[in-house]
Amino acid sequence: MVFISGGYQVKIYDNQPGQAAKAITEIRKQTEELEETHMLRGDLSAAQQLALLSCYEDLAPALEGAFFVQECVFEQLEVKQSVFQEVERFVGKAVILSSSTSCLVPSSVFAKVQERSRCLVSHPVNPPYYVKLVELVPHPETAAAVMDATHSLMTKVGQAPVLLRKEIDGFAVNRVQAAIIAESWRLVQDGVISVKDIDLVMSEGLGMRYAFIGPMETMHLNAPEGLEDYMRRYGEGIARLLRSLGPVPDFFGEPAKRVVKEMCELIPSDQQHLSARKERRDLLLMHLAKLKKDH
Repeated sequence: MVFISGGYQVKIYDNQPGQAAKAITEIRKQTEELEETHMLRGDLSAAQQLALLSCYEDLAPALEGAFFVQECVFEQLEVKQSVFQEVERFVGKAVILSSSTSCLVPSSVFAKVQERSRCLVSHPVNPPYYVKLVELVPHPETAAAVMDATHSLMTKVGQAPVLLRKEIDGFAVNRVQAAIIAESWRLVQDGVISVKDIDLVMSEGLGMRYAFIGPMETMHLNAPEGLEDYMRRYGEGIARLLRSLGPVPDFFGEPAKRVVKEMCELIPSDQQHLSARKERRDLLLMHLAKLKKDH
């Protein structure tokens, strides 16, 4: 959906019979809904964008004419390595090879690729049409021109790419998210706050700021003379709090079961309830995306 909005021809490949066609059916539904809500990106109509899509169960024709390949298989290293080995057989050396992985570093994903200078991770955030961030993470051998070309491509199709200067476990999004998850879990597990209220801390507190400006700018604006002044005023207090943080929480033992139970009392974990909440999440994100676009 993201790439067709930029006017690019997109070929979807899946080696499981019927899966690529099924993906196009879902994309068609979502694209038409976006047009109805005036949230469709780009200058092309839904019909024009959908005409750019095609599906394949044979890899060679799917890769014919490609300049950028985005892999989206499940998070299993050996499978991703195998996919890129196969892809490399059918594409020229100038074709960029990109992985959607959220947790595997590029040096592992592309370890068996011959031309690693054209490889990188382009990690989107779910759902990518409304949450536009894409992390671009280089392999140690990735050429600067490949990073620049991918940044330009992602920008053109309406995403918000960020460049990591080197690979690191978890990239940036998941490292920040893990820190939030750990302290949120710890506060609930230690009886400091409820599941409902820790979510409100983010959705009605920090998240209200961070939807438009990040933590660095927030600090920069929260002191009369900017970031350096902020740290003079609050740096020691922040350091004290950081020293008080406990070890990595136990996400699987008996205390963890109490956290899960409390969450499931708020939102049961059956598919009916979870699907309804996911639809609500996407609707709210759509409205937030529209607000950010208008401002």
